[in-house]
Amino acid sequence: MLLSIDIGGTSAKMGFLTRHHTEIYGKREVPVDFDGYRTPIMETVLQAACDMLKECPEEPEGIAVSATGQIDDKTGTVIGTNGKIPHYEGVCIGGMLEERFHLRCMVINDANAAALGECAKGRAKGLKDVIMVTLGTGVGGGIVIGGRLYQGRRGIAGELGHFTLYQDGPKCTCGKRGCYESYASATALVRAAERETGEHGLSGREIFRRVQAGDGVLQKVLNLYLDDVAAGITGLVHIFSPEMVVIGGGISQQEKLLMAPLRRKVLDGCMPRFREGLQIERAVLGNDAGMIGAGEYFWQTH
Repeated sequence: MLLSIDIGGTSAKMGFLTRHHTEIYGKREVPVDFDGYRTPIMETVLQAACDMLKECPEEPEGIAVSATGQIDDKTGTVIGTNGKIPHYEGVCIGGMLEERFHLRCMVINDANAAALGECAKGRAKGLKDVIMVTLGTGVGGGIVIGGRLYQGRRGIAGELGHFTLYQDGPKCTCGKRGCYESYASATALVRAAERETGEHGLSGREIFRRVQAGDGVLQKVLNLYLDDVAAGITGLVHIFSPEMVVIGGGISQQEKLLMAPLRRKVLDGCMPRFREGLQIERAVLGNDAGMIGAGEYFWQTH
């Protein structure tokens, strides 16, 4: 049994995970931004983990962590965040947890963990070559090759939101221009809808509701958005030739208005041999994906 922890920018989720089951026992969630990050995230996580371990029904094998940011997989250190979270970049998550609890700890990026989780217990279960693309506030993702997470030299590979889609595009939070994230995130969809309608305060849910009701302006916005999302995924398919592309994020629940047309656009855009047998499916593990994937990574590594 493991204590599995998923550290995000607003909360940390944790629970106990066993090797052969998807069920997470004793799940708990604690806010980490409750005072504007004046209390460092890891101070909150360490206290919550201490409380959790007191309730562990058996001696845990270790601690598995899925964490936001660029994570050096060798040391479990946060080595990049684009400065979004105070008191977080440079923190050695793995070292702090091991020192406090004297348990082996493995730390990976949250989007990478979600990809591995979907391969282990989710939509891509049983598949060996999978790409996951998460369309949320930004664009995240992970790449699984031969059943193993592809992490690159320092464990930070798979930043799928930050390859260039348009060289003359808008400036991204990472400092580059025209990043995929600037066009394919759910935030980008909302931004484009507000620009075209002149309205403010739109949400993804409202956009899809109005498209369903026949709003022609928002239908055009959605079509252009899907063209950009599909263009990026098509490029990834041509590079990695996966068995499946898994789409995560809340908007992936829109089967008729998002998944079906996206699936069609990607398959139409791929060269014939690349689309043979290619599946484009939505993620199914939801908020548990990071914890499940972190646990799978721990067991694969040991």
